[in-house]
Amino acid sequence: MIGYSFVELQCTGDCTVWKGVGLLTGAIFASVGVAIVSVLTLRAMDEWQTTTERERKKLDT
Repeated sequence: MIGYSFVELQCTGDCTVWKGVGLLTGAIFASVGVAIVSVLTLRAMDEWQTTTERERKKLDT
């Protein structure tokens, strides 16, 4: 919606194609951002699990 609103503010007259392009571009940027956050979250969870298992093994020995 940010891309759509940005184009809507900039354009006058019939701008349906440009509004669609703005909407698509905004959606792509948002999905890339979500993907980056997801990858970082999964990496942090894996590191946390690895550290927890390592500490558990130290306590067992």
